[in-house]
Parts: sequence; C-alpha cells; structure tokens
Amino acid sequence: MELIRVGLVADPASPTALARRMTDLVPPDGADAAGWDIEVVSEPFTLGSEDVDVALVRLRAHADRNGWDLVIGVTELPLRDVGGRYLLAAIDTEHHAAVLSLPALGGFRVRARARNAVRGLVSGMSEPASPEEQRLPLPGLSARGRVLLGMVIANRPWLLATGLKSALVAALATGAVATIEPTVWLLAASLSGWRLAAATIASIAVVIGWIVIDGELWDHPEDDSPEARERSRLYNTSTLLTLTIGVVICYAALYIVNLAWALFVLDPAVMGDSLGTSAGYGDLFVLTWFVASAATLGGALGTGLASDEAIRAAAYSKREEERRTRLAEERA
Repeated sequence: MELIRVGLVADPASPTALARRMTDLVPPDGADAAGWDIEVVSEPFTLGSEDVDVALVRLRAHADRNGWDLVIGVTELPLRDVGGRYLLAAIDTEHHAAVLSLPALGGFRVRARARNAVRGLVSGMSEPASPEEQRLPLPGLSARGRVLLGMVIANRPWLLATGLKSALVAALATGAVATIEPTVWLLAASLSGWRLAAATIASIAVVIGWIVIDGELWDHPEDDSPEARERSRLYNTSTLLTLTIGVVICYAALYIVNLAWALFVLDPAVMGDSLGTSAGYGDLFVLTWFVASAATLGGALGTGLASDEAIRAAAYSKREEERRTRLAEERA
C-alpha cells in the first residue's frame, strides 16, 4: 500500500473553489492505497471548441510536470464526444487522466455530486485496468436540459444584482419620485391588468437585451459546423436564462421596496381625491406594479453595464474568451 498523488486541475472561480474542498477525500474501504495526496491547480486547461482528447493530453502534461500518479480536470464547460453526446466525464485509463464536466451534474447538490464523481474517478484509475479511453455519456433526451440547467446554476444568476447595483439605485430613485406623482397615479389607474403584465414583460425583455448588447455577451459560432452552432446555441440560451432569472429577481426586489415606500408615504384617500374616484390599498399595489416596470427601464437604460464583472460572468462566451487568452499566454 502506498500513497497516491492526485492532481486536480480546475477552471478558475467556482470550479477551483469546489476542487479545493476535495483535498480531504480518502480512498474507499478496502482500496489498495495508504491514502490520497491531493493537490489543486487553478487554471483553464481546455476550450469549449476543442475535442475532449485535447483536454486529456494537457492534463497528462500537468501530471508529468508535477509528478502526479493521476490527474483529473474539473471544468465548467459542457463536454461532447464525436457522436454529439453530452458527457459527464472522459477517462484515459492508460495514462491515468480524466476530465469531469460540472454542468453535467445538473446544478443541484453539485458539491456532493462532484465529490462522489471525483472519488469514483480516482478509485477507478487507481486500480489495474485495460489501457483504453472511456466516455461516460449522459442519458437520453434529458442530457441537454441537464447540462443547460448546470450551466445556468454555475452562472449564479442570483448574484446578478451586484452587477446591476448602479441600475438598481437609479431605478429606486426613479420609482421613489414617480410614486408621488399624480400623473403617474392617473396612468396606473388607466391601465388594465394585461397592459400592466405586458409592461412588466417588455421592461424585463428590454433590460435583458440592453445587457446583452452593452456587455457584448452574445456568442457567435466560430465556423459553420453543427458542433459550433450547437455550442453557441447552448451558450446563448444559458446566458438568456441567467439574465432572465437575475433581472426578475431585481424586478421583484424593486417592487417590494417601492411598495413599502408607497404604503409609507401615500394615503389612498388622497389618491382618490386626485383621481376623482375612490381608491384603496389595492390601488397602491397596482401603482407600484406600473412604477416598477417604468423604473426598471429608466434605471437600466440610463446606466452603463459593460464593465461590470458580475454581468460579464453571466455569459460562458466571456469566460471562454478569458480561457482562450490564458491558454495562449501559457503556450507563448
């Protein structure tokens, strides 16, 4: 029984944080090893446009340089084989190298699932096996949806508010002023429910479009191959879903704050006198709904967004650019 040196090469940011929590992994009971000495290296090792075999070659080079017995790459990228199937992992048993795709874990309980996956990969490669390459594909029709969910969760859309903080401040200021304007009361009272709903959808859609344009987040295929087009569709879909969740969260927060402000400063009786009709507290909810939509537009469109890292991190295409730059620098 001897100590096995294991290298984990992880993409920067959340994959690295996840990998660093795996240094305490131990062999399962009955394994032919005294223990695992796990070392983590944080750097990109592959691109979304590259074949998974290229990633395995780079990982083997890492293992040779660092004297590791085996190496596992932990990436935030979706992996596909030559047949177009989405992969959980790819394994080179002859050279004791493997790559694990975090999005393939589905987005929920990623830490526990990643630990189990890495433990299984290390255990499998530690045992004598026939020299071959293995692919672990995701099952059937749900594979793309599972990968997409994992990509969206990896983007952490709930943190988008930090990237929209200047827009949120502007929207709150706009909403605070608009809430006490009699003209705004009149406009809100004149809108039907479906028009208010349409205003909400339109304001959220415009903000998402503005973020994509201002931040240059839209990914374009590198060539006309089906693989490149599918990769761009996946990146862009995950970006739109991430932004939609993030902006909806911001919209809900804006609505709650504006509602609290309206309930504090407005008297429905005063509103009724101004509008020439009776008004109740339900009208304050309608007013806040209209104000939230208008303030969302005014706040976002009046604020520059492209330089904020939290917004740029919402797109795989931007992280792909950073990954490509770092790999080019290392090869130079």
